[in-house]
Amino acid sequence: MSTERKNHWEKVYETKSPAEVSWTQAIPQTSLDFINGFGLPKSAHIIDVGGGDSTLADHLLNEGYAHITVLDISAKALDKAKTRLGEKAEQIRWVVSDITSFETPDTYDIWHDRAAFHFLTTPEQIHRYVAIAAAKVTGYLLIGTFSENGPEKCSGLPVRRYSEQELAAVFEKNFDKVQCITEDHTTPFGTKQHFLFCTFRKK
Repeated sequence: MSTERKNHWEKVYETKSPAEVSWTQAIPQTSLDFINGFGLPKSAHIIDVGGGDSTLADHLLNEGYAHITVLDISAKALDKAKTRLGEKAEQIRWVVSDITSFETPDTYDIWHDRAAFHFLTTPEQIHRYVAIAAAKVTGYLLIGTFSENGPEKCSGLPVRRYSEQELAAVFEKNFDKVQCITEDHTTPFGTKQHFLFCTFRKK
């Protein structure tokens, strides 16, 4: 695990509230629509990569999904989510890990990542991510990342922006592209960030 990356995100979640970070969504509607649109049973195994203290897990629980894993490099982010969920937090598997060094015997019907993948900027990091996803996803991959028109930096870090063609090319060896959409995300402080969401099916 990159100690520098981990320390950065621990500090972010220690010092900032959800209203002070750009990625916060009251309702992650686009992600929910895609996940429900896959047509899988509520027993599907779902992992939210870089989930932090996102409310996606809350909504998935409320909709009856029974096997949810939330992974983040920041333990403080997951602690915030656990506190918010209270007793419901016991229904979720929480994993503190850098996704590029994530190891598990589990596989997932749905791999969800909104706003984590674009922080991987080196070929080595991207290769590791793709290899892990290819090994662990049995169904669908859902990636939400900054588009070509998105910010060049986020939370003080450089990001990698993607066109639909570029994102599809990253995963094409192991996944077939299903659908891509673009979306303007309005941050808690009223600015706009342009996102690209793509869904893929394991070959």
